[in-house]
Amino acid sequence: MTSLDWDTRKAGDEQDGRATGSRVGSAAAAVRRALREAPRRETLIAFWVGLGSLLTYAVVRHLVGVTMVDMVVYRAEGAAVAHGHDLYNLRVTEWNLPATYPPFAAMLFTPTAWLPVGLLRILVTSGNLVLLGAFAYLSAELVGWPRRTMRPALVFLAVGLGVWLEPVFTTLRYGQINLLIGVLVLYDLTRPDHRRSKGVALGLAAAIKLTPGLFAVYLLLSGRARAAVTAGLTCLVTMILGALVLPGASLSFWTKYVFDTSRVGKEFIVDNQSLRGLVERALRTPDGGTVALLVTAVVGIAGLAIAIGIHRNAEGFPRARAWSVLSCAVTALLVSPISWTHHWIWCVPMLILLAAEAAQERARVRAGTTQRRPWRNTLIATGVAFCSFSMWLVPHHGLTNLRIPYYLQPFAAIYPLIGLAFLALAGERLRRHLRRHPHRGSLPGSAAADPAARPSRPVPGQARPRRTSHDTLAG
Repeated sequence: MTSLDWDTRKAGDEQDGRATGSRVGSAAAAVRRALREAPRRETLIAFWVGLGSLLTYAVVRHLVGVTMVDMVVYRAEGAAVAHGHDLYNLRVTEWNLPATYPPFAAMLFTPTAWLPVGLLRILVTSGNLVLLGAFAYLSAELVGWPRRTMRPALVFLAVGLGVWLEPVFTTLRYGQINLLIGVLVLYDLTRPDHRRSKGVALGLAAAIKLTPGLFAVYLLLSGRARAAVTAGLTCLVTMILGALVLPGASLSFWTKYVFDTSRVGKEFIVDNQSLRGLVERALRTPDGGTVALLVTAVVGIAGLAIAIGIHRNAEGFPRARAWSVLSCAVTALLVSPISWTHHWIWCVPMLILLAAEAAQERARVRAGTTQRRPWRNTLIATGVAFCSFSMWLVPHHGLTNLRIPYYLQPFAAIYPLIGLAFLALAGERLRRHLRRHPHRGSLPGSAAADPAARPSRPVPGQARPRRTSHDTLAG
């Protein structure tokens, strides 16, 4: 490498570093600006509604009891790293739960070892509520709805009312880190594709929990190879770091425990809302075998094809980026051997996407161009389903999971059924789009495919787009 090449590369890295810092600073400035410009009445209403809901949640949380059992496991993992104990032989809580995350994740949990459990409960719960707000904000960025001045109201409502969504409720109850994973993934996927550091946050998410690795495959197959490679290299660096600090634990995890799903839990119980869990309960067997493998493979290929197809044909496709990213997220949840109910926190951006479609539909109804409201009905049905806790209402203790009556099977597998319905809906939208625009599309990483890469300010001399009623939170 010549000195000129080195200087050019160094300048590019410095520019990208400044761009990353600039993005964080501009995001904070955007939040402050949005709060200043937000409609006072709507924002205050959303704040008080959210606060009232959170106070009610606090009472319910106290009545039902909160073990935050996963938080206790994370703390034990951190303690094992801090004190040099065997990470993957530990068993904690009355359920004898083991460590299931990669060594790098356990290293991140180390600071929790020196905090008392009572204080840690408060910190983890508060942190998860903040992450829920960030997840909702990034979801609005992904969807491009509502307009920025209405997003503070959206965040207040999402934090206050979102706690009643079963995946969020269970995440808070167990002290899980799903919202952190979601924020890392959406942070990267809402960034412009030309950013050199795009993929770093995604790689960190995959280093903590392996499932987000499918997003790197999605980036690669959709033509964004640099971001996919960056994600892969970031994850590789964390593996090397884990091997340097915890060589024995790393060898055990990556050669043995990563393939042992029995350490995580039984696949056939209703807690598992993946396709494998659905198949095993439907077949009434603890091993879905070839049937589960074939179903998972078909859905995995179809889901990725839909996500990539929407990305590559984004021009003229309303909210294409959100439909594409969420198709990948749903596919990851469906094909994972185990997707606990709290893994389905992706219901938050899904509901915001459906709300955006319903708001646009309402604008068309007001304009008199249609009288049908399928999006509104879809939004309501999806919201009710994610708040229903239906899988916990069917008989599911022990082997009873394998003897659930067939008429109750849909309630025991409601999330994978929603996921399949979402992919079918996304696929139908893609089919109709291709039929209407057979020659339109977008190159991978183009501005048409990635709205975040478009200029946020109008070009000089170009009229500002008119705001329509569906830009508001209320529709």
